Amino acid sequence: MQFPKLNLHIHSNYSDGKQTIWQIVEKSIKLELNYIAITDHFTNSWKAWVSTLNNNETISAYLDEISNCQLYLANNNINLMVLKGIEVDLASSEQFIKKSVQIDKFDLILFEYLQSYESIAFIENIIYYWKNQMNDPIRFPVLGLAHFDPSYFITSDLDTLMKFLKKHIIYFEFNPSYPSFYSPRYERFFEKLRDYQIPVAIGCDSHNLRTLDNFEEPLEMIEYYNLERNFEILINILDLKKKGKHKLAI
Repeated sequence: MQFPKLNLHIHSNYSDGKQTIWQIVEKSIKLELNYIAITDHFTNSWKAWVSTLNNNETISAYLDEISNCQLYLANNNINLMVLKGIEVDLASSEQFIKKSVQIDKFDLILFEYLQSYESIAFIENIIYYWKNQMNDPIRFPVLGLAHFDPSYFITSDLDTLMKFLKKHIIYFEFNPSYPSFYSPRYERFFEKLRDYQIPVAIGCDSHNLRTLDNFEEPLEMIEYYNLERNFEILINILDLKKKGKHKLAI
């Protein structure tokens, strides 16, 4: 089956990426990608020394630049959807996240470092807070796990994890920068993803233009684990978001 070309995990020079957002978009057009997400780092934890989206002024400039790219693509009828994303470090404080991430401004939220059941409760609390701020399910951001390591959960109750992901429609990311995270030793985890119909996506964790289309191996692993239907679920979610944004533009 021919799937759209997508990369939902890309860093620009607003955090630790090498290129500007415009350079990323221009290269994505040349590569004929269909969906990309700019997902720069957001944290006030131990790695806050890295350039991140750590204040409202920076976040506003970041979102404005992506908006300009979206407008350019729409005006020129280019078949590339650029999502306004952010990668939230779960070691950040709850207050910092709630105060700084205005949920109606984003198309996609990546949660970074989900490593415990306590973190599940932390995320769920944040999600409920966001949903109280925004009642439109079409405009609510797509949610995903950045480079999720199954080893933290593989010996535990996977059903609890899966029910959480299913409830909030949170996808698993096939990330070629972390190939050990989709190793065959986690086959039981991927069986659960398939059984619960958890969406899966591809996010290359790109920090430079060379890796924007590094999705050959992730696609092979999606097929290896028979997760094509899960990938289709994610694509359908993106298509609905595209249609919703088009209706808003009209």
